[in-house]
Amino acid sequence: MTYSQYRFKFYFNASHAIYLMGQLGESHPHTWELIIHGAKITDDFAPFNEIEKKIEDFLSQYQDVFINTVQPFTTINPTLENICTHFKTSIQELLYLKGWLLLSIELSETPTRAYVISMHDEAESKKSYYEKAGAETYQDVVDELVFEKLDSLFENREIAAEKDTDGEQK
Repeated sequence: MTYSQYRFKFYFNASHAIYLMGQLGESHPHTWELIIHGAKITDDFAPFNEIEKKIEDFLSQYQDVFINTVQPFTTINPTLENICTHFKTSIQELLYLKGWLLLSIELSETPTRAYVISMHDEAESKKSYYEKAGAETYQDVVDELVFEKLDSLFENREIAAEKDTDGEQK
């Protein structure tokens, strides 16, 4: 199975200070660059502007703020790696709800330094599990991951549909 792949790029301005050896360093600003590679995994049509709006809305909580004051970075050291990992989890969910799969996420705090998380790594880490289950190629592994994500997506949609307007389970 092949998937249409797209790249989205976003920018936001924010400052942070990181803990080194138990000491909080000085606050310093960055113009952060976020690059997301995604694949459309359902046949539903999702205009790009919807995807962009969802991600821009998510990033708005970080625009022009001191990241250390935004959850979860009030308790987690806001390093480039930790911020990217948090963004991956949140943006991955936003994309799944629109029928997309996050392939990779790249966060840069300077033009010369970026941290990257790739679905390829997730697939590689699960490859032996899927090979035991009968997957023969890397594409089979990716397909299995997509099917897992789709099952999760549809299960979450069914649960949401069962809730009434008060948010209670029927």
